[in-house]
Amino acid sequence: MTTTSTSRGRRRAPTRMSRAAGKAAALQKPRVILALLLLLALTSVMLLDGYLRAEVGGDQRVRTGASANKVPNKVLDGGPILTFQGGQATTLSVPDKTIALTFDDGPNPTWTPQVLEILQKYDVPGTFFLVGSMVSRYPSIVKDMVEEGNEVGIHTFTHVDLSYQSDARVDREMEQTQLALAGAAGITTTLFRAPYSSEADAIDNYSWPVYEKLGQDGYTSVFVDTDSDDWKKPGVSKIIKWATPEDGKGASVLFHDAGGERSQTIKALPTYIKKMKAAGYTFTTISGVMQEQNAAARQASGTGQQAAGTAAGAAGTGTGTTGTQGATGGQPGTAPNGESGIGTGGTGGNGGTINRLQAAHREASGVTLYEGKALIAAVTLAEWTVPTLSVGLMIVGVAVMGRFGMMLILARRHYRKRNKRRFSWGPTITRPVSVIVPAYNEKECIANTLKSLAKSTHPIEVIVVDDGSTDDTSEISREAARALGMTNVRVIRQDNAGKPAALNNGVRSASYDIVVMMDGDTVFEPDAVHQLVQPFADADVGAVAGNAKVGNRDTIIGAWQHIEYVMGFNLDRRMYDLLRCMPTIPGAIGAFRRDAVLEVGGMSEDTLAEDTDITIAMHRAGWQVVYQEHAKAWTEAPGSLKQLWSQRYRWSYGTMQALWKHRKSLTDRGPSGRFGRVGMPLVVLFQIITPVFAPLIDVFTVYSMIFVDFQAALLAWLAVLGVQLGCAAYAFRLDREKYRYLLMMPLQQLAYRQMMYLVLIHSCITALTGGRLRWQKLKRTGEVGTPAGVG
Repeated sequence: MTTTSTSRGRRRAPTRMSRAAGKAAALQKPRVILALLLLLALTSVMLLDGYLRAEVGGDQRVRTGASANKVPNKVLDGGPILTFQGGQATTLSVPDKTIALTFDDGPNPTWTPQVLEILQKYDVPGTFFLVGSMVSRYPSIVKDMVEEGNEVGIHTFTHVDLSYQSDARVDREMEQTQLALAGAAGITTTLFRAPYSSEADAIDNYSWPVYEKLGQDGYTSVFVDTDSDDWKKPGVSKIIKWATPEDGKGASVLFHDAGGERSQTIKALPTYIKKMKAAGYTFTTISGVMQEQNAAARQASGTGQQAAGTAAGAAGTGTGTTGTQGATGGQPGTAPNGESGIGTGGTGGNGGTINRLQAAHREASGVTLYEGKALIAAVTLAEWTVPTLSVGLMIVGVAVMGRFGMMLILARRHYRKRNKRRFSWGPTITRPVSVIVPAYNEKECIANTLKSLAKSTHPIEVIVVDDGSTDDTSEISREAARALGMTNVRVIRQDNAGKPAALNNGVRSASYDIVVMMDGDTVFEPDAVHQLVQPFADADVGAVAGNAKVGNRDTIIGAWQHIEYVMGFNLDRRMYDLLRCMPTIPGAIGAFRRDAVLEVGGMSEDTLAEDTDITIAMHRAGWQVVYQEHAKAWTEAPGSLKQLWSQRYRWSYGTMQALWKHRKSLTDRGPSGRFGRVGMPLVVLFQIITPVFAPLIDVFTVYSMIFVDFQAALLAWLAVLGVQLGCAAYAFRLDREKYRYLLMMPLQQLAYRQMMYLVLIHSCITALTGGRLRWQKLKRTGEVGTPAGVG
């Protein structure tokens, strides 16, 4: 045994590398927070989209057949317009030969524009009772609707039966719709029609308190005299018949411009308008009806000389300008801050006919306007994001299933090819090889590593490169070699420079043409080196990847990593081996031709994944890289979530660095370009893009379980789990592993997988923000002993 020292074991001032590492570590917490914020933003967008579609917080209950003995008879027998002027319930009827054409459930991007076109063509105003969620999704339609002189009212935000809802939910439904109107058209409104309502005599004991509450808040509730029942799709003639008032009476007539297929409504509407005009009817809005009736009442009481603007002001059931509590936070009917009347009775009115027909509108400004625009912007983002994510989900799902299929098919072919009785790499390799063990503070593990190498069935020299350890790694290595009688061990000390530098030092110091590289916490099986170097009998092979296994697999975290190693890493390597585009030789067990390593410039310090970097470089130099499943090594996996995060973060980020460094391999020609043409696209797709977007599967699954269909979503998740379990079981069979660890797989899917996703997202953010990391040391326990003790 010999010892070489390049520096004495004395305390040194922090190096530039250590200072950079400290600075990089300080930057990680904000990036973790940013990754979590991205996930939170995605969840929020999905919840908003679900709320807009009534999947989140939706309530499909509709009350029927309730008693109405608490509702005043004058209301039940009154007209379709209910106000609470002076706190008293008052109803108004539509004058004879007058129609207030009303539309419910819009806006709809298909049917509402056609309705507006018909109304504009026949110079007829309409009153549209809009669903707030639809307003926020199609704001431009609402803006056109208002600009064309039509009046709008509230039909709640999510089209729920308010008689089932709490006061807080009622307020929220109204406030959110007001904000949507403010953002879409710059207005709020005092008109309201309850979903599932009909004529005034249908008010019951449960809905009456809602109308009272909203009346006190300044709202005018609107009901129906004549219902076209167009939602039943009875045919054009019946729609027209049912919408026609009897005996020349006036009516509030109901049509629908959304809520289903409305082609019959579109066909019936022009004929209906022409028919009613021919019968001497005039068309107006709800505010127009109120203005006409109030003017008639004043004339009857001798007050007909008052300004028409005062009558228009009554449309808001208050004096001056009227607001809504939800839109402004002020008390309705008392001219809230930031809003002004548009009708002739309100401040700022111009007295025009169109404005009088829109007297229920209030101009939104200040906080209301900006909050409304923010809501529209958020909904626009959700409307664009969720469909895009849905497409991404489909792509990810296809990619994941495609990967499983490729792994199963190619892994089977690989196993059958390499395990044939007559398969041979060529003449058996028996000459000595060099084993390089880079070590940094490995006092817990280095003795076990050397003990396993002492049992090697292949002649080796061992080079332990101590990369500036601050513990007794060098001394323990020398003592272990002496105790084991290993005269073939050299211990080299160097200043702390990182793992690539330590490996390069070992390669330069190697005596033989084949170098085996392993980690200082790894334990080899006795025949591992012999099996690992046999592929070099093929002169085209420049590097060999071994079969790394988790030794400390008896903990939950260890078992999770064990499943990942067997299924993800080793099954992947079988696939990549057959495709001749192996992306990574594991640092725990790999072998190289010494000249080939020196030819490509050695182990590079350009990336954190020096093993991936050197592997791609070997491909580009024209060498074949293969997988030797029979060369087994046992490594100590991280024992805590913090250490696991640190390790996988370095791996993920390093892989991205290596791929970016070798991006020109995409244009390489000949055998050297095979990795660029085949391997790099597969790695990018399966190890970066798919895992980054894979959380969509979990997010959509949870979303569906809670808000859509729990049973269907659960069955879909179990089906995917079944596919993964099948792949894992096959991988365990190929590696002759015990199946009992697969019992941990469902829990792995619920916790471990999500953590790996976050790690990868974190790595992507680091790459995009230009962060840099250095070689990080994990805490070791030395619990991985000789291979015989692992089962």
